[in-house]
Amino acid sequence: MTDFIRIEKQEQGIVILTISRPDALNALNVEVLKELRKALEKLAHDREVRVIVLRGDGDKAFVAGADIREMQSMNRGQATDFSRLGHSVCLMLENMPKVTIAAVHGYALGGGTELALACDFIMASEKAQFGLPEVSLGVIPGFGGTIRLARAIGTAKAKEILFSGHRFKADEAQSLGLIRQTFPHQEFFNEVLLFAKKISANSLHAIVSAKKLMNEFEETVGTHLKVDAEAHQFGSLFESHDQKEGMNAFVEKRAAKFAGL
Repeated sequence: MTDFIRIEKQEQGIVILTISRPDALNALNVEVLKELRKALEKLAHDREVRVIVLRGDGDKAFVAGADIREMQSMNRGQATDFSRLGHSVCLMLENMPKVTIAAVHGYALGGGTELALACDFIMASEKAQFGLPEVSLGVIPGFGGTIRLARAIGTAKAKEILFSGHRFKADEAQSLGLIRQTFPHQEFFNEVLLFAKKISANSLHAIVSAKKLMNEFEETVGTHLKVDAEAHQFGSLFESHDQKEGMNAFVEKRAAKFAGL
C-alpha cells in the first residue's frame, strides 16, 4: 500500500492492483506513475503472483487520463520525461512475466486507454468508455497510444479515433476487437476474477513463454525507436501555442481556439 496504489493478494496467485486517486478520477501524475512502476517491479519478482488485475478506485473511472493540471505548466523537457515515465510503466505491463488484465468499469481516457492497451486483456463493464482525446488539448498520446492502438485495431481506424478524439463505449470497443468481452456492470468484476482464475490454473511458465514469443512476433523493426520518437514529439508540442491553449481551455472549462500550424 502506498499513497495511490493498493496491492491485494487473492487466492490462486491473483493480485488486484488498484490505482487509488478517486477524487481526481485516478488521473495519472508523476507520483502515481512512479508508485505504479514500483508496484509492478515488486510484483514481477514475486513468485506467488500469476495474474495481475489492474483496476481504478471508485465508481466512475478506471483512469480518466493523465493529470492535465500537472501537465499544464510543463516545459518541453519535463513533458518528454513525463512521456518516458508513462512509457516505462506501459512497457512493464506489456512485458510483465505474469498475465495482466485491465478491468475497466468507467472512464478509460487518454493515459487510461494507453494503460489498458498495454495489458494482455481488456475486460469492460457496459459503463466503460474509451478514447484518446489528446488532440483536443493540443498534444498527442504520450504513453504508447499511437503505436499500440494501431497495432490493436489497424492504422486506418486508429487514425480515425486519434485525429477525431472520438470517445467510444464498451460495445464499440468490443466490435473493434479492442476488448475481450463486455459484461453487465453488476456482474463485471466477478467475471474478471473468474477469467483470472481460469488462467491461473495453467502453467505460468508456459504462458510466459508464449507471451514472450507473441510480443516479439508483434514487434516491428524499430519499435523502441518509435517509442522514443513519440516521447520527443509529445515533449515538442509543449512549446506550441495549441498545447497552452488546449490545456488552459480544459482547466477553465471552455472551448479551445487553436491556431493551427
